[in-house]
Amino acid sequence: MGIHPENLAKRLLRSEWERLSHHERTVITKVLERIRPQRDIHEEYQDQRMFGERLADRVAKVGGSWAFITLFLMFLVGWASLNIVLMKRWGSTFDPYPFIFLNLILSMVAAIQAPIIMMSQNRQSVVDRMAAANDYEVNLRAELGVRALIDRLDELQRINQEQLELLRRIPAGKEGEPPPVA
Repeated sequence: MGIHPENLAKRLLRSEWERLSHHERTVITKVLERIRPQRDIHEEYQDQRMFGERLADRVAKVGGSWAFITLFLMFLVGWASLNIVLMKRWGSTFDPYPFIFLNLILSMVAAIQAPIIMMSQNRQSVVDRMAAANDYEVNLRAELGVRALIDRLDELQRINQEQLELLRRIPAGKEGEPPPVA
């Protein structure tokens, strides 16, 4: 490497290397190595999930959908209707009102579904943190690139000014006339 990370940190971030965060040091190093931080965090994470994690994500996706709510509501109405019809027709039913067996089933579904959804949400928050770190890195690299361009433009403007001054000092063809400069 021609440029040292410490010098680049001073020039672009206007800070000492020791005062930089881990992310800032990583970005400076990657800028020097010209590594592009183009990553799809969600796809990367999806590839690493185990069977149980994929299953939990699917359960959370289905359990949080309108289709699930509609089907479950139809199941509840069907359960209650069937029990009411059986009670009226034969005088007995497999789950008489107030549907205690149904309440037991609902409690078990909720007891299983809630932790599965929380597991999925926890994994999603990990993915979100990874994506935020990646976004920070991309934004910092973009800022460093813009600063480098500004520094380069300032340098070119300074060189332009020097050349203009040199052109003004060139003697004119006729005595006393300034050189033609726009």
